[in-house]
Amino acid sequence: MNTPNEKNKGGRPKKSVKRSYRLRVACTALEREIIEAKAKQVQLTVSEFLREAAFNSHIETRQKTLPAAVLEFTGQLNHLAANVNSLAYKNNAAQAFNAFERTELRQLAEQLKELAEAIKNRLR
Repeated sequence: MNTPNEKNKGGRPKKSVKRSYRLRVACTALEREIIEAKAKQVQLTVSEFLREAAFNSHIETRQKTLPAAVLEFTGQLNHLAANVNSLAYKNNAAQAFNAFERTELRQLAEQLKELAEAIKNRLR
């Protein structure tokens, strides 16, 4: 109730928790339509819907470091790439491979096959 010293200004009553911060979300027209349709379906405003979705959802954190196996594969690939590059340089310079280089080339091919197989097995 109003006391004699208070003047009733009328209008909307003050909220106990004022939401004065705005967020901007970039989305496509289709995404916007989907969000608006889902909000309407559950009888919420878009703001209420997005707040509810944010508070009531579980999101997996992204892994910031790569697993050791991936780092090992990357190192092996870099090593093989350097060897192949040096052999390709010699081949492009029209120099013939000697017996050692032919053997090294066969070993590189075998290592690549093994690495590809290891990657396949790891991904299964």
